[in-house]
Amino acid sequence: MKQKDELILAIETSCDETAAAIVKNGVEIVANVVASQIESHKRFGGVVPEIASRHHVEQMTLVLEEVMNEADVTWDELDAIAVTEGPGLVGALLIGVNTAKALAFAHGLPLVNVHHIAGHIYANRLVTEMKFPLIALVVSGGHTELIYMKEHGSYEVIGETRDDAAGEAYDKVARTLSLPYPGGPHIDKLAHVGKPSIDFPRAWLEPDSYDFSFSGLKSAVINTLHNAKQRGEKLAREDVAASFQASVIEVLVEKTARAAKKYKAKQVLVAGGVAANKGLRNALEQRFAELQKELVIPPLSLCTDNAAMIAAAASIEYKKGRRADLTLNGRPGLQFM
Repeated sequence: MKQKDELILAIETSCDETAAAIVKNGVEIVANVVASQIESHKRFGGVVPEIASRHHVEQMTLVLEEVMNEADVTWDELDAIAVTEGPGLVGALLIGVNTAKALAFAHGLPLVNVHHIAGHIYANRLVTEMKFPLIALVVSGGHTELIYMKEHGSYEVIGETRDDAAGEAYDKVARTLSLPYPGGPHIDKLAHVGKPSIDFPRAWLEPDSYDFSFSGLKSAVINTLHNAKQRGEKLAREDVAASFQASVIEVLVEKTARAAKKYKAKQVLVAGGVAANKGLRNALEQRFAELQKELVIPPLSLCTDNAAMIAAAASIEYKKGRRADLTLNGRPGLQFM
């Protein structure tokens, strides 16, 4: 007799996307719905937490109805409800967590709490099966980390940002260049037509460190633009973008390559919103082809925040018997264990 498929409904509201998804057996997307708020935050040049929370309240019921209709499943067919516990914006997290708790209670379903970054890593499992040991490079607006995994659900942070995350640096440099929010895609686009003619710094830190630092680079870009303006010179925006991106990419790629070699990784995964960056994707593909190591990068739709990745990560925790109770709370500063 065929074993019943596992169906998990997941909710993700850590920042400015209201998302819900249903995933089968941790690897197959049945339905995946994301309501973006970019247009609402664009005029402010960044995410406004209060506005994000209000939009989550407005969109949550609609997103859930859409995902259930698209999946064509009933509540009785679900095995569990999963939700992002943290990290993220506290108000945004609370809406997702309280919705998940209400659904779990109303339908008598187990509740599974998920770390947001674990979700980004497990977006890769929706593409291909994970092979251990592996190294995951997480690059997003709030995170830049290298994580070693020896098995499912095991995370060891071997490198992290000491100041600005890569995505944060992108947004701040984009603002200085008068580019729209979110800045990352605009810098990436400009970088492809510009020349990396400005020698911006690379923060390698200590010889054996896998940590990252982008604050000095961000300051160097801002100072270069400010000094040029004072001298009455005009720097080509595309050349500044190309030079900045070259500095970020070189450090990300080389530190990931070093970690993959040291930890004898069978696979290298890329996760997070900045994984959508074409310059980074191309540089990683080239470097790991040279090293003859398998590189996995999710499609663009799974790089940014979504709930399918939360369901994929939850599937592992669910199989391990991990459950949350109704005291579950949003934890904005949640660390990897």
